[in-house]
Amino acid sequence: MEFGIFNSLYLPRRLSERDPLGAEHNRLMDEVTWTRAADRAGFKYTWATEHHFLDEYSHLSANESFLAYLAGVTERIHIGSGIFNITPPVNHPARIAERAAMLDHLSGGRFELGMGRGSSTTEQRGFGITDPDLTKKMFDEVVAELPKMWADGEYEHDGEFFSMPARNVLPKPYTRPHPPMWVAAGNPGTFEKAARMGLGVLCFAHGTPDQLAPLIEIYKKNIEKAEPVGGYVNNNVMVTSQMLCLEDGARAREIATDITMSYQNSLVYRYLDTFPKPAYIPDWPQVLPEPTVELLDLAIGAGHIVIGDPEECERAVRTYADIGADQLTFGMLSTTMPVEVACEAVEVFGRHVLPIFDRDPVHSTTRQRAAQLGDDATG
Repeated sequence: MEFGIFNSLYLPRRLSERDPLGAEHNRLMDEVTWTRAADRAGFKYTWATEHHFLDEYSHLSANESFLAYLAGVTERIHIGSGIFNITPPVNHPARIAERAAMLDHLSGGRFELGMGRGSSTTEQRGFGITDPDLTKKMFDEVVAELPKMWADGEYEHDGEFFSMPARNVLPKPYTRPHPPMWVAAGNPGTFEKAARMGLGVLCFAHGTPDQLAPLIEIYKKNIEKAEPVGGYVNNNVMVTSQMLCLEDGARAREIATDITMSYQNSLVYRYLDTFPKPAYIPDWPQVLPEPTVELLDLAIGAGHIVIGDPEECERAVRTYADIGADQLTFGMLSTTMPVEVACEAVEVFGRHVLPIFDRDPVHSTTRQRAAQLGDDATG
Protein backbone atom coordinates (compact mmCIF):
# COMPACT_ATOMS: atom_id res chain seq x y z
CA MET A 1 0.00 0.00 0.00
CA GLU A 2 1.08 3.56 -0.78
CA PHE A 3 0.17 6.79 1.00
CA GLY A 4 -0.81 10.32 0.10
CA ILE A 5 -2.39 13.50 1.41
CA PHE A 6 -5.39 15.49 0.16
CA ASN A 7 -5.36 19.29 -0.25
CA SER A 8 -8.72 21.07 -0.14
CA LEU A 9 -8.26 24.53 1.47
CA TYR A 10 -11.04 24.02 4.01
CA LEU A 11 -11.86 27.35 5.65
CA PRO A 12 -14.67 27.08 8.21
CA ARG A 13 -15.99 30.18 9.92
CA ARG A 14 -14.12 29.22 13.07
CA LEU A 15 -10.92 30.24 11.28
CA SER A 16 -12.16 33.13 9.15
CA GLU A 17 -13.93 34.85 12.05
CA ARG A 18 -10.79 34.57 14.15
CA ASP A 19 -8.68 36.25 11.43
CA PRO A 20 -10.92 37.84 8.76
CA LEU A 21 -8.09 39.24 6.64
CA GLY A 22 -5.43 36.58 6.94
CA ALA A 23 -7.13 33.21 7.43
CA GLU A 24 -7.60 32.26 3.78
CA HIS A 25 -4.01 33.09 2.81
CA ASN A 26 -2.54 31.48 5.91
CA ARG A 27 -4.47 28.26 5.45
CA LEU A 28 -3.41 28.07 1.81
CA MET A 29 0.22 28.37 2.83
CA ASP A 30 -0.39 25.77 5.56
CA GLU A 31 -1.35 23.36 2.77
CA VAL A 32 2.05 24.01 1.16
CA THR A 33 3.94 23.57 4.44
CA TRP A 34 2.13 20.32 5.21
CA THR A 35 2.70 18.95 1.71
CA ARG A 36 6.43 19.61 1.98
CA ALA A 37 6.44 17.77 5.31
CA ALA A 38 4.64 14.81 3.71
CA ASP A 39 7.19 14.78 0.88
CA ARG A 40 10.05 14.58 3.40
CA ALA A 41 8.23 11.87 5.38
CA GLY A 42 7.96 9.51 2.38
CA PHE A 43 4.36 10.05 1.31
CA LYS A 44 4.17 9.36 -2.42
CA TYR A 45 1.19 11.44 -3.55
CA THR A 46 -0.59 14.70 -2.88
CA TRP A 47 -4.01 15.32 -4.41
CA ALA A 48 -5.42 18.84 -4.82
CA THR A 49 -9.16 19.20 -5.30
CA GLU A 50 -10.96 21.57 -7.65
CA HIS A 51 -14.08 23.21 -6.26
CA HIS A 52 -15.88 26.44 -7.07
CA PHE A 53 -18.22 28.64 -5.01
CA LEU A 54 -18.31 26.27 -1.99
CA ASP A 55 -17.90 28.68 0.92
CA GLU A 56 -16.11 27.12 3.91
CA TYR A 57 -15.95 23.62 2.40
CA SER A 58 -13.22 24.26 -0.17
CA HIS A 59 -11.60 27.45 -1.43
CA LEU A 60 -9.15 25.58 -3.70
CA SER A 61 -10.52 26.54 -7.13
CA ALA A 62 -7.38 27.07 -9.24
CA ASN A 63 -5.68 23.83 -8.30
CA GLU A 64 -3.52 23.89 -11.43
CA SER A 65 -1.78 26.99 -10.03
CA PHE A 66 -1.41 25.41 -6.62
CA LEU A 67 0.06 22.23 -8.09
CA ALA A 68 2.51 24.17 -10.24
CA TYR A 69 3.80 25.87 -7.10
CA LEU A 70 4.06 22.54 -5.29
CA ALA A 71 6.08 21.14 -8.19
CA GLY A 72 8.77 23.70 -7.47
CA VAL A 73 8.98 23.22 -3.71
CA THR A 74 8.83 19.40 -3.48
CA GLU A 75 11.21 16.71 -4.64
CA ARG A 76 9.72 13.22 -4.83
CA ILE A 77 6.02 13.36 -4.10
CA HIS A 78 3.70 12.97 -7.09
CA ILE A 79 1.32 15.92 -7.54
CA GLY A 80 -2.19 14.94 -8.53
CA SER A 81 -5.35 16.74 -9.54
CA GLY A 82 -8.01 15.37 -7.29
CA ILE A 83 -9.77 16.39 -9.53
CA PHE A 84 -9.67 18.49 -12.69
CA ASN A 85 -13.29 19.04 -13.70
CA ILE A 86 -13.26 17.99 -17.36
CA THR A 87 -16.80 19.03 -18.31
CA PRO A 88 -16.46 21.55 -21.18
CA PRO A 89 -18.53 24.37 -19.61
CA VAL A 90 -16.13 24.39 -16.64
CA ASN A 91 -12.82 23.70 -18.42
CA HIS A 92 -12.31 23.40 -22.16
CA PRO A 93 -10.82 19.95 -22.83
CA ALA A 94 -7.84 21.38 -24.72
CA ARG A 95 -7.01 23.47 -21.63
CA ILE A 96 -7.12 20.32 -19.50
CA ALA A 97 -4.67 18.61 -21.88
CA GLU A 98 -2.39 21.66 -21.88
CA ARG A 99 -2.41 22.06 -18.09
CA ALA A 100 -1.74 18.38 -17.51
CA ALA A 101 1.21 18.37 -19.91
CA MET A 102 2.67 21.57 -18.45
CA LEU A 103 2.40 20.28 -14.88
CA ASP A 104 4.01 17.04 -16.01
CA HIS A 105 6.99 18.99 -17.38
CA LEU A 106 7.33 21.31 -14.40
CA SER A 107 7.28 18.39 -11.97
CA GLY A 108 9.70 16.26 -13.98
CA GLY A 109 7.11 13.57 -14.67
CA ARG A 110 5.47 13.60 -11.24
CA PHE A 111 2.00 14.72 -12.33
CA GLU A 112 -1.06 12.42 -12.03
CA LEU A 113 -4.33 13.40 -13.74
CA GLY A 114 -7.38 12.80 -11.59
CA MET A 115 -10.61 13.68 -13.41
CA GLY A 116 -14.22 14.21 -12.52
CA ARG A 117 -17.43 15.97 -13.54
CA GLY A 118 -18.26 17.90 -10.38
CA SER A 119 -20.46 16.72 -7.56
CA SER A 120 -22.36 19.87 -6.64
CA THR A 121 -25.21 21.59 -8.44
CA THR A 122 -23.93 24.82 -6.86
CA GLU A 123 -20.83 24.47 -9.02
CA GLN A 124 -22.54 23.04 -12.09
CA ARG A 125 -25.18 25.77 -12.29
CA GLY A 126 -22.50 28.39 -11.70
CA PHE A 127 -21.06 27.33 -15.05
CA GLY A 128 -24.41 27.02 -16.81
CA ILE A 129 -24.98 23.28 -16.39
CA THR A 130 -28.62 22.88 -15.36
CA ASP A 131 -28.94 19.11 -15.84
CA PRO A 132 -26.45 17.13 -13.70
CA ASP A 133 -27.09 13.97 -15.73
CA LEU A 134 -25.53 15.64 -18.78
CA THR A 135 -22.18 15.72 -17.01
CA LYS A 136 -21.94 11.93 -17.38
CA LYS A 137 -22.13 12.23 -21.16
CA MET A 138 -19.72 15.17 -21.09
CA PHE A 139 -17.18 13.14 -19.15
CA ASP A 140 -17.46 10.17 -21.51
CA GLU A 141 -16.87 12.36 -24.54
CA VAL A 142 -13.90 14.23 -23.10
CA VAL A 143 -11.98 11.41 -21.42
CA ALA A 144 -11.62 9.54 -24.69
CA GLU A 145 -10.27 12.65 -26.44
CA LEU A 146 -7.49 13.66 -24.02
CA PRO A 147 -5.02 10.92 -25.07
CA LYS A 148 -5.58 11.93 -28.71
CA MET A 149 -4.67 15.54 -27.87
CA TRP A 150 -1.43 14.37 -26.25
CA ALA A 151 -0.40 12.37 -29.32
CA ASP A 152 2.03 13.89 -31.81
CA GLY A 153 0.50 15.95 -34.59
CA GLU A 154 -2.72 17.86 -34.99
CA TYR A 155 -6.01 17.04 -33.30
CA GLU A 156 -9.59 17.89 -34.26
CA HIS A 157 -13.00 16.98 -32.89
CA ASP A 158 -16.65 17.55 -33.72
CA GLY A 159 -18.71 16.27 -30.82
CA GLU A 160 -21.90 16.82 -28.88
CA PHE A 161 -20.40 18.93 -26.09
CA PHE A 162 -17.28 20.44 -27.65
CA SER A 163 -15.71 20.87 -31.05
CA MET A 164 -12.44 22.29 -32.32
CA PRO A 165 -10.75 22.58 -35.71
CA ALA A 166 -7.42 20.91 -36.42
CA ARG A 167 -4.88 22.23 -33.94
CA ASN A 168 -1.66 20.96 -32.39
CA VAL A 169 -2.29 20.87 -28.63
CA LEU A 170 0.97 21.87 -26.93
CA PRO A 171 3.08 21.05 -25.03
CA LYS A 172 3.09 17.29 -25.30
CA PRO A 173 3.50 15.52 -21.94
CA TYR A 174 6.93 14.84 -20.48
CA THR A 175 5.66 11.38 -19.48
CA ARG A 176 5.02 9.39 -22.63
CA PRO A 177 2.43 8.67 -23.79
CA HIS A 178 0.78 10.67 -20.98
CA PRO A 179 0.55 10.95 -17.18
CA PRO A 180 -1.43 8.35 -15.19
CA MET A 181 -5.20 8.83 -15.45
CA TRP A 182 -7.67 8.52 -12.58
CA VAL A 183 -11.37 9.23 -12.05
CA ALA A 184 -13.40 10.11 -8.97
CA ALA A 185 -15.90 7.35 -8.13
CA GLY A 186 -18.50 6.76 -5.47
CA ASN A 187 -20.99 4.12 -6.65
CA PRO A 188 -20.72 0.56 -8.01
CA GLY A 189 -21.39 1.59 -11.59
CA THR A 190 -18.57 4.13 -11.62
CA PHE A 191 -16.11 1.67 -10.06
CA GLU A 192 -16.95 -0.84 -12.80
CA LYS A 193 -16.79 1.78 -15.54
CA ALA A 194 -13.43 3.08 -14.31
CA ALA A 195 -12.00 -0.43 -14.32
CA ARG A 196 -13.23 -1.17 -17.83
CA MET A 197 -11.64 2.09 -19.03
CA GLY A 198 -8.34 1.23 -17.33
CA LEU A 199 -8.51 4.25 -15.02
CA GLY A 200 -7.42 4.45 -11.40
CA VAL A 201 -10.16 5.31 -8.88
CA LEU A 202 -10.20 8.18 -6.39
CA CYS A 203 -12.78 7.68 -3.63
CA PHE A 204 -13.68 8.72 -0.11
CA ALA A 205 -14.15 6.50 2.93
CA HIS A 206 -17.60 7.80 3.83
CA GLY A 207 -18.43 4.55 5.62
CA THR A 208 -16.44 1.74 7.18
CA PRO A 209 -13.83 -0.33 5.32
CA ASP A 210 -16.32 -3.21 5.19
CA GLN A 211 -18.78 -1.00 3.31
CA LEU A 212 -16.10 -0.01 0.82
CA ALA A 213 -14.86 -3.56 0.22
CA PRO A 214 -17.56 -4.59 -2.32
CA LEU A 215 -16.80 -1.55 -4.47
CA ILE A 216 -13.09 -2.37 -4.55
CA GLU A 217 -13.96 -5.97 -5.39
CA ILE A 218 -16.04 -4.81 -8.37
CA TYR A 219 -13.13 -2.72 -9.59
CA LYS A 220 -10.52 -5.46 -9.21
CA LYS A 221 -12.68 -8.01 -11.04
CA ASN A 222 -13.25 -5.70 -14.00
CA ILE A 223 -9.78 -4.20 -14.31
CA GLU A 224 -8.55 -7.57 -15.55
CA LYS A 225 -10.58 -7.10 -18.74
CA ALA A 226 -9.92 -3.40 -19.20
CA GLU A 227 -9.91 -1.77 -22.59
CA PRO A 228 -7.89 1.30 -21.59
CA VAL A 229 -9.02 4.68 -22.85
CA GLY A 230 -5.41 5.80 -22.56
CA GLY A 231 -2.10 4.25 -23.46
CA TYR A 232 -1.91 1.89 -20.47
CA VAL A 233 -3.89 0.55 -17.53
CA ASN A 234 -3.69 2.27 -14.14
CA ASN A 235 -4.80 -0.48 -11.72
CA ASN A 236 -5.21 1.56 -8.54
CA VAL A 237 -7.83 2.38 -5.92
CA MET A 238 -7.07 5.42 -3.76
CA VAL A 239 -9.17 5.92 -0.60
CA THR A 240 -9.27 9.27 1.20
CA SER A 241 -9.77 9.17 4.96
CA GLN A 242 -8.56 10.99 8.08
CA MET A 243 -5.35 10.61 10.08
CA LEU A 244 -3.83 11.86 13.31
CA CYS A 245 -0.91 9.67 14.31
CA LEU A 246 0.99 10.90 17.36
CA GLU A 247 3.37 9.22 19.78
CA ASP A 248 0.79 9.88 22.52
CA GLY A 249 -2.51 8.28 21.50
CA ALA A 250 -4.44 10.07 24.26
CA ARG A 251 -3.24 13.43 22.94
CA ALA A 252 -4.33 12.47 19.43
CA ARG A 253 -7.82 11.66 20.71
CA GLU A 254 -8.13 14.94 22.61
CA ILE A 255 -7.07 16.98 19.58
CA ALA A 256 -9.45 15.05 17.30
CA THR A 257 -12.49 16.00 19.41
CA ASP A 258 -12.13 19.68 18.56
CA ILE A 259 -10.92 20.12 14.96
CA THR A 260 -14.36 20.37 13.25
CA MET A 261 -14.19 16.97 11.54
CA SER A 262 -17.95 16.53 11.86
CA TYR A 263 -18.66 20.08 10.74
CA GLN A 264 -16.67 19.40 7.58
CA ASN A 265 -18.66 16.20 7.02
CA SER A 266 -21.87 18.22 7.37
CA LEU A 267 -20.58 20.61 4.70
CA VAL A 268 -19.98 17.65 2.38
CA TYR A 269 -23.70 16.93 2.31
CA ARG A 270 -24.65 20.61 2.28
CA TYR A 271 -22.89 21.11 -1.05
CA LEU A 272 -22.18 17.77 -2.72
CA ASP A 273 -25.83 17.12 -3.41
CA THR A 274 -25.24 14.58 -6.16
CA PHE A 275 -24.14 12.18 -3.38
CA PRO A 276 -26.86 10.14 -1.65
CA LYS A 277 -27.24 11.54 1.87
CA PRO A 278 -27.22 8.97 4.70
CA ALA A 279 -30.14 9.11 7.11
CA TYR A 280 -27.91 10.13 10.02
CA ILE A 281 -26.83 13.38 8.32
CA PRO A 282 -29.06 16.27 9.47
CA ASP A 283 -30.43 18.84 7.02
CA TRP A 284 -28.32 21.99 6.84
CA PRO A 285 -27.98 24.25 8.84
CA GLN A 286 -28.13 21.51 11.47
CA VAL A 287 -24.72 19.84 11.82
CA LEU A 288 -23.27 16.65 13.20
CA PRO A 289 -21.82 16.83 16.73
CA GLU A 290 -18.07 16.57 17.05
CA PRO A 291 -16.83 13.15 18.26
CA THR A 292 -16.16 12.43 21.90
CA VAL A 293 -13.11 10.54 23.12
CA GLU A 294 -15.42 7.59 23.81
CA LEU A 295 -16.72 7.52 20.22
CA LEU A 296 -13.20 7.84 18.87
CA ASP A 297 -12.14 4.90 21.05
CA LEU A 298 -14.83 2.75 19.43
CA ALA A 299 -13.81 3.75 15.90
CA ILE A 300 -10.12 3.25 16.66
CA GLY A 301 -10.77 -0.13 18.25
CA ALA A 302 -12.69 -1.25 15.16
CA GLY A 303 -9.91 -0.08 12.86
CA HIS A 304 -12.19 2.42 11.12
CA ILE A 305 -10.08 5.56 11.58
CA VAL A 306 -6.33 6.21 11.53
CA ILE A 307 -6.14 8.14 14.78
CA GLY A 308 -4.10 7.31 17.87
CA ASP A 309 -0.59 6.10 18.52
CA PRO A 310 1.49 4.39 15.80
CA GLU A 311 0.39 0.88 16.78
CA GLU A 312 -3.29 1.85 16.67
CA CYS A 313 -2.79 3.59 13.31
CA GLU A 314 -1.02 0.54 11.92
CA ARG A 315 -4.02 -1.64 12.80
CA ALA A 316 -6.40 0.80 11.08
CA VAL A 317 -4.28 0.98 7.93
CA ARG A 318 -4.25 -2.81 7.80
CA THR A 319 -8.06 -2.89 7.59
CA TYR A 320 -7.85 -0.86 4.38
CA ALA A 321 -4.99 -2.96 3.02
CA ASP A 322 -7.03 -6.09 3.72
CA ILE A 323 -9.95 -4.91 1.55
CA GLY A 324 -7.63 -4.30 -1.40
CA ALA A 325 -7.07 -0.52 -1.30
CA ASP A 326 -3.88 0.40 -3.13
CA GLN A 327 -3.39 3.87 -1.68
CA LEU A 328 -4.60 5.53 1.52
CA THR A 329 -4.73 9.31 1.45
CA PHE A 330 -5.35 11.62 4.39
CA GLY A 331 -7.28 14.90 4.29
CA MET A 332 -5.86 16.16 7.55
CA LEU A 333 -6.29 19.87 6.80
CA SER A 334 -9.93 19.21 5.93
CA THR A 335 -10.16 20.02 9.63
CA THR A 336 -8.99 22.93 11.76
CA MET A 337 -5.99 20.88 12.88
CA PRO A 338 -3.05 23.28 13.45
CA VAL A 339 -0.48 22.88 10.71
CA GLU A 340 2.19 22.12 13.31
CA VAL A 341 0.18 19.11 14.45
CA ALA A 342 -0.46 17.99 10.86
CA CYS A 343 3.28 18.11 10.12
CA GLU A 344 4.08 16.26 13.34
CA ALA A 345 1.53 13.56 12.45
CA VAL A 346 2.91 12.89 8.97
CA GLU A 347 6.41 12.71 10.42
CA VAL A 348 5.34 10.21 13.10
CA PHE A 349 3.33 8.18 10.58
CA GLY A 350 6.21 8.28 8.10
CA ARG A 351 8.67 7.06 10.71
CA HIS A 352 6.62 4.28 12.31
CA VAL A 353 3.74 3.16 10.05
CA LEU A 354 4.49 3.95 6.42
CA PRO A 355 7.58 1.70 6.14
CA ILE A 356 5.57 -1.31 7.31
CA PHE A 357 3.30 -1.11 4.26
CA ASP A 358 5.33 0.68 1.58
CA ARG A 359 8.87 -0.55 1.02
CA ASP A 360 9.05 0.12 -2.73
CA PRO A 361 10.78 3.41 -3.63
CA VAL A 362 9.08 3.41 -7.04
CA HIS A 363 5.55 4.79 -7.36
CA SER A 364 2.92 2.23 -8.40
CA THR A 365 1.86 4.28 -11.42
CA THR A 366 5.46 4.56 -12.63
CA ARG A 367 6.07 0.85 -12.14
CA GLN A 368 2.86 -0.12 -13.98
CA ARG A 369 3.56 2.15 -16.93
CA ALA A 370 7.11 0.86 -17.30
CA ALA A 371 5.92 -2.76 -17.09
CA GLN A 372 3.38 -2.22 -19.86
CA LEU A 373 5.31 0.13 -22.15
CA GLY A 374 8.99 -0.34 -21.34
CA ASP A 375 11.49 1.69 -19.35
CA ASP A 376 11.65 4.57 -21.87
CA ALA A 377 8.11 5.76 -21.14
CA THR A 378 9.33 9.05 -19.60
CA GLY A 379 11.07 11.82 -21.51
